[in-house]
Formats: sequence, C-alpha cells, structure tokens
Amino acid sequence: MKIPKKPPNDPSSLTKQPPPSNIKPWEDLTIADDYMFKLVMKHKHICKHLLEIILRIKIREIREPETEKAMKNGFESRGIRLDVYVEDDANTVYDVEMQVRQYPMATLGRRTRYYQSVIDFGALQAGVFYNKLKKSIIIFICPFRLFDSNRHIFTFQNTCQEDTSILLDDGASKIFLSTKGTLDDVAPEVKNFLDFVDGLPVKDEWVEEIQNLITKLKNTEKEKVNYMTYEMKIIEEREEAKAEERKSAIRTLIITLRDLSIDQSKAIEQVMQKYSLTRSQAQAAVQANW
Repeated sequence: MKIPKKPPNDPSSLTKQPPPSNIKPWEDLTIADDYMFKLVMKHKHICKHLLEIILRIKIREIREPETEKAMKNGFESRGIRLDVYVEDDANTVYDVEMQVRQYPMATLGRRTRYYQSVIDFGALQAGVFYNKLKKSIIIFICPFRLFDSNRHIFTFQNTCQEDTSILLDDGASKIFLSTKGTLDDVAPEVKNFLDFVDGLPVKDEWVEEIQNLITKLKNTEKEKVNYMTYEMKIIEEREEAKAEERKSAIRTLIITLRDLSIDQSKAIEQVMQKYSLTRSQAQAAVQANW
C-alpha cells in the first residue's frame, strides 16, 4: 500500500526542508533578530516592562502590542511595517524597532522622521484633529555604536536653536539605544537588556524570563512552521522586487534607444545582449515599449 504524498503546500512539510542559504536557521535566532524580537514583544507584560525601564516611568496599562503593523502615508507613498506598535491608556503611542542593519546616521534620522509622519497620518485619517494627536515615542534599538559616542541612550526632541531650554511641545520623541555604549547613563536593567541583545551573558531575572520564553518558542512546532512560511514569503517578495527592477531597467533602455532613433532591429540586439534575453523575449519587450 502506497502512502500518499503530502501536498507541496502542506505547512508541516516546511520544517523538514532546509532553509535557504541566506536565511538564519530557526534554532539560531536571538532577541536581536527582528522576527524573534517581535515574537517576544507580543507578550504584553514584557513589552510594557521594556518601555518602563527605558523611559523610567510607570505605565498603568497598554493595549495588546501589534507587530508588523502596516502603515502608509497616503495612497501612493511608500508603506512601512512597524516592528512593535503599542498604545497606552495615557494617550501615548510607542513604536519599538530592532534596527540591526547599520545605516548612516542621517538615514536613521530620516527614517524616524518618516515613521513619525506615517503614525500621525494614520491618526489624522482616523478623524483625529491635529491638536488631539497622541504623544508618540519612537525607539530604535541598535547593536552598534551611534553618533560616534560612548552613550547607550540618545533622546531627541525639538528644541529652539537660539535657546535650548525652550522645547517645542509637539508631543514627539525619538530614542536611540546602542548596545555598544560604555557610559553609566542607563538603568542597570536597560544595560542588562542591551548586553543580552549583544549576545553577552547576563544575570538578570527579567532577561532570564525572556531567554526562557525564547527557548519555549523555539520548541514550539507551530512557531517554527510560521517562521519558515514567513521567511519564504520574504524571499518571494525579494525575487518579485528584483524581477520588477529588471523589467523597469529593460523598459528604460528601450525607451532611451527609441528616443535616440535607434533602429528597432538594433534595439532588439542590444536588449538581447545586455539582459541575456532570447530574440522572441527581446522583440516582445521592444514592441511593448516602443
């Protein structure tokens, strides 16, 4: 008797397939990995405690954290996915990002600016008047040195350049945390968490709770399958983006050749040579864009 094969899209078969070479194995994920960070921060009490120790405040209550929250600043604008989006009962919005990729500081600064605009646009779309916009705090956790400084924490608000004692009360704050800081400028719990993100051994009850949760998640088959599905989707999206970029480049070349009054037959030859297309593929592309 033959045992029927599982269909190719059977989720349980995903765990038996080796992950693509550029994808980190599930077993190797740490809190510094974007996917695991979001899984951990879905746990309300952990997310709440992280906000409290970073901001040195007590928060009475937060709503269930939203991870991978998709937001857009207008119909045709570039969309973003916020790692961890949280609202509390005191009219404050928090966005917490695990920023592993090291961009130039100017890029990171403009990134927080765009995130802020998208959060505000979402509130305005929901019918909130600008003077009722919620206080917002954007937090970037970075496992690298920031601003050529030894600080762990950098808090930015809008101040008057002529008199820095005057604060523009726009309700917006941006906070960057660096795991590479050496100064005594954060609470011990924050320092322990940043060391944990950096992969250092830490003796801390709360960090141990997070590590135990990560171990539990890694031993949960459903979470492993979800991770494989998620990563395969990301790979597909990247491949689609590459294909679209290639199509756009071919289109641009054809239009350029057309505007230079190049003969179609020569244009076809150039497209074939530059993009390794067959003659029929190049002819179709030229005809579609001439």
